[in-house]
Amino acid sequence: MLIHHTQDPQWMADAYVVAKEAGGPALWIDCNGAHDELHAFVEANDLTIEGILLTHHHIDHIYDLDEVRERYGAPVGASARAIELIRDEGHYTGPIEHVLEEDGTFALAGLEVRSIPTPGHAGGHLAFLVDGTDVFTGDVLFNGTVGGTRAPGHTDLADLKASLGRLLELDDAIVVHPGHTVPTTIGAERAANPFVRFFRGEEPALEEPVTAWGEPATLLVWGPDYDGGHKALVRWADGSEDIVGGSKVERG
Repeated sequence: MLIHHTQDPQWMADAYVVAKEAGGPALWIDCNGAHDELHAFVEANDLTIEGILLTHHHIDHIYDLDEVRERYGAPVGASARAIELIRDEGHYTGPIEHVLEEDGTFALAGLEVRSIPTPGHAGGHLAFLVDGTDVFTGDVLFNGTVGGTRAPGHTDLADLKASLGRLLELDDAIVVHPGHTVPTTIGAERAANPFVRFFRGEEPALEEPVTAWGEPATLLVWGPDYDGGHKALVRWADGSEDIVGGSKVERG
């Protein structure tokens, strides 16, 4: 399988082109505005983009979607809820031709694609398992960390935990291509991701009093984030919990 990605300098978001082989059809996953290298990859490998898949609605994953769609004339697919959120935010107003099932399998560009429901970070978020070997996880599971639950259009931590559980049902050898920065594997994240380990009952809670987003909270997990900073799992005074950026947490 051919997989190529770019990462934009502003958001560190990834966009992907995936194909079974050179000289044939391909699919495009997410858009980040840093598309020149992907266009060059398509041309160098004589690929035909047959569809564009969106993991979720956030602007860093749909930026310049209109440019990609117009260049290749390829239809766009996203979940029903993601489409609603895209329309509500107004960052893309062009056609979205296909409403993707939140738990289904379809053929595209000569590849078998399984859509996996992965809400939490965003309503209607989907991960895409391609040919049973590579999963594109958007902003749910990253190398060493997980997605936050305070972003626009988020659902809640219970959804995020359930989403991670679905991904962790996959084989350890499956390669994870996240929505930000570098790839990993399901096995590596099962073994070392501090949030995954905590949710699996393999790490104790820190139980550290902190201030998060200006509110009193209890820090449960402190881990890395994809941008070189930190992420935190916190419990609020009402007992609810969230994954938040480390920059929003005051320790000590």
